[in-house]
Amino acid sequence: QVQLVESGGGLVQAGGSLRLSCVVSGSIIRINAMGWYRQVPGKQRELVAVVTNDGSSNYADSVKGRFTISRDNAKSTVYLQMSSLKPEDTAVYSCNVRSPTNRYWGQGTQVTVSS
Repeated sequence: QVQLVESGGGLVQAGGSLRLSCVVSGSIIRINAMGWYRQVPGKQRELVAVVTNDGSSNYADSVKGRFTISRDNAKSTVYLQMSSLKPEDTAVYSCNVRSPTNRYWGQGTQVTVSS
């Protein structure tokens, strides 16, 4: 059974930083990409950042230059370093892993940025 467990969320003041982690356990034959999404109540979930097997990454325009995604394959972990946080970054952040046939999700971690 595949499990994704996020950690690192919390309450931070505007301008502060947080680092999210997502540990992947279980058997996945091949991981094509790992990413982070976020969602606020009443809105659709949106892609924040994704990193593929070749190391290339993509970011939402709203977080470019402030967030950095990275992955440690040896630890089966993907990270999201968030800096210069803004109140509009407040959301539940979820980890996602994509294989050729499935998508796996974590339970999410709350990030709250106070003004």
